[in-house]
Amino acid sequence: MAAMNLLARREHSLGELRQKLQRRFDDAVMLETQLQKLVEENLQSDDRFAESFARQRAGRGHGPARVRQEMREKNLSDIAIARAFEAAELDWWALAEGVFRKKFGEPGRVDLKEKARRIRFMQYRGFSADHYEHLLGD
Repeated sequence: MAAMNLLARREHSLGELRQKLQRRFDDAVMLETQLQKLVEENLQSDDRFAESFARQRAGRGHGPARVRQEMREKNLSDIAIARAFEAAELDWWALAEGVFRKKFGEPGRVDLKEKARRIRFMQYRGFSADHYEHLLGD
């Protein structure tokens, strides 16, 4: 089946599979039946996908807000997202510090314009002020 071909390449959320396969197949009932069969046989798991996705995005230096938003775009439920964040056991503060230091070097005093630029960068990456405000200096 086409779903197996997609899953052979990488994990997909159930919503992603549904979206991709609806373009190819018109029979919605048969499609849902096959997707449920994959879930029952544990060949597709939103929890497994979500945990893998969270770790991968965190490894790229993305913060929790951005990862959560990208997961919602992959049609994952809030429950699956919460379980993935809990299972991944990510230290967002350490990650934020690593991202900040990689981009800007050692924290120190900077002018207002530079401080605003750094804040925008960290927000774009998906970190909250709690994660990085101690790195901005006074």
